[in-house]
Amino acid sequence: MRLMTGIFAAGFVAAATSLPAVAAGPDISDWAALEKAASGQTVYFNAWGGSENINAYLEWVGAEMQSRYGVTVVQVKLDDTASAVAKVIAEKAAGKDEGGSVDLIWINGENFVSMKQQELLLTPGWATALPNWRYVDFENQPTILTDFTEPTEGLESPWGGAKMVFFYDGARTQASSLPDSAAQLLDWAKANPGRFSYPAPPDFIGSSFLKQVLSEVIADRTKLSKPVDEKTFERDVEPLFAYLDQLHPVGWRQGKTFPQNYPDMKQKLADGELDIIFAFNPAEASAGIKAGELPDTVRSFTFSGGTLGNTHFVAIPYNANAKEGALLTANFLISPEAQLRKQDPAYWGDPTVLSMAKLGEADRSAFSALDLGVATLSPDQLGPVIAEPHASWMERIEAEWRRRYASGN
Repeated sequence: MRLMTGIFAAGFVAAATSLPAVAAGPDISDWAALEKAASGQTVYFNAWGGSENINAYLEWVGAEMQSRYGVTVVQVKLDDTASAVAKVIAEKAAGKDEGGSVDLIWINGENFVSMKQQELLLTPGWATALPNWRYVDFENQPTILTDFTEPTEGLESPWGGAKMVFFYDGARTQASSLPDSAAQLLDWAKANPGRFSYPAPPDFIGSSFLKQVLSEVIADRTKLSKPVDEKTFERDVEPLFAYLDQLHPVGWRQGKTFPQNYPDMKQKLADGELDIIFAFNPAEASAGIKAGELPDTVRSFTFSGGTLGNTHFVAIPYNANAKEGALLTANFLISPEAQLRKQDPAYWGDPTVLSMAKLGEADRSAFSALDLGVATLSPDQLGPVIAEPHASWMERIEAEWRRRYASGN
């Protein structure tokens, strides 16, 4: 383990030296001094606020940070991560290189790439220097070291895994009729008009559906690992929009309007308006059942050929006011205790980024004892991971989607 970490660190240092100069952070090597400096700080954690159970989990994180370290964590609830990025951009333009309003961001791939390119992030290497990094399973989860094909280079810290999984109510839909690919999903929608839909982009879940379909229908999938080629973009995405042109007329409300987000889709499944929905968390169905939001007949399925998967991260802006508190919070988020609670469907149900082999016996036993719920697929049932396309694809297909369909909303 030490050898592998050393090899990674050496490779990282070599890569980091080629990066433009960015803001230096606190001295992580003196963790005791960092904890002392963080005491009394307020960390403004900009994070998506659209889920009650996630918000409740972050409240628990805040309570733990306060009791352990005297750090106050305030969740700034976002509809779109881009709004937090816009704050940092505006502050940099105004010359506010210290005392920024954003301390920690739950960041997605496209915004990470944007912030990295604009040198808006804390110095490279802070994430891999955190004390709890020693538990992270970066050897077997490659999306921890690359985010939407962009090397993370220690500029962001992982705190959960994600994979697209579909849900259905077994009381209404027979398992034998379920689709096993995007093409079969279209056939299913045609045979069951009005029973499937997806949130309109730029909602993250809706955009993820577009990327899933694109990954399956594009003529050359290797193109998705590279930036968009404007010369061939229209030809590359033609199969995606041909697919959507067929799906919308047989979708919910004939594709003239769309669910607002995942919670809206979940409610529509519970109410019987939709028969198949999807999320980016394999435990979402079990969590919904446990919370009384979904009937206990709901079950999960995925495509045998693979579905999108990624890791989600937290990042620290270069001008964060509470850098020490943000580092302390990021470290706590990858502690065995915080990751255990996060994977428990009673609280969130989010897959861990930790390696069981790196944990002590007590922590391994606690993870093994978790009841992941009746609707949660086991790791061997989740199927292959389809890597996220380069971040530029999301921006371009969202813009093209709006151009073609937004007037119908």
